[in-house]
Amino acid sequence: MTAIRLGTRGSALALVQSELVAKRLRAAGHDVLVVPMVTEGDVRPIDMSPGEGVFVAAIARALLSHEIDLAVHSAKDVPLEEEAGLVIAAYPERADPRDVLVTSRGGGSLESLPRGAVVGTDSPRRAGFLLAARPDLKVIPLHGNVETRLQRLDEGAADALVLAAAGIDRLGKHARIDERFEPDVLAPAPGQGALAVQVRRSDARLMKLVSAIDDEDVRLAVEAEREVLRTTGGTCRAPVGALASVVGDEFVLLAGGVNSDGSDKLVERLKGHRGDATDFAARLGRRLLEEVALR
Repeated sequence: MTAIRLGTRGSALALVQSELVAKRLRAAGHDVLVVPMVTEGDVRPIDMSPGEGVFVAAIARALLSHEIDLAVHSAKDVPLEEEAGLVIAAYPERADPRDVLVTSRGGGSLESLPRGAVVGTDSPRRAGFLLAARPDLKVIPLHGNVETRLQRLDEGAADALVLAAAGIDRLGKHARIDERFEPDVLAPAPGQGALAVQVRRSDARLMKLVSAIDDEDVRLAVEAEREVLRTTGGTCRAPVGALASVVGDEFVLLAGGVNSDGSDKLVERLKGHRGDATDFAARLGRRLLEEVALR
């Protein structure tokens, strides 16, 4: 049988994530070939802010044109409105969804950062929640993949960085983490830490075999978090965070919003049955719209 061609970004983290999915498929008896690809996000100038879907679009086009058979994305990068003809067939696993602080000297925390410390981030969401907690900080845009940002930190571009825990952990660099932020302090991006496997909707065979590695609890959580974002009318660049947890039939959803200057922060939780997930997401999304400008 012909190998399944798995398309992915070529960054170290993307390749690690894709191998996690490939390993699951190989364990089920399938031959998988990982195909690294270049996206618009990979070739943008280093200090240009990424746009909506910038890491996904090129791979989605390759999938639609049958250059590859499936694609692995970070779930937080997938636009709310998927390309016609494509579907997320599996959310197979999720790492720590929180954000983390990495300092240039190590051993620091948000509380211990000096007054006026320079913190680099690629996200208006992170910037807003950081400034809500520490208005004295100087938050600067600092883009690039995980390794690039760590290098720029070490070269003195900032005193600290805020990154996704999942990326640091999956690259085996967890020793660099100074502090893992609780979601009440810095609400994670919807879908952060989860992997999304995308296939052509018309490919029944691949739909079936990829669906076999789907984790229904991860799917429920990620879809609820994305619904919060959809209700606010935001994109993956919006200053909106959401984190759901599912344990058996119990479902807890946290949603937070803030303006990118740190003003009007709001974080709320709802707890109930897993069947309440969509309703909770819509309710919390509307609440953020009512109380926060989200600019």
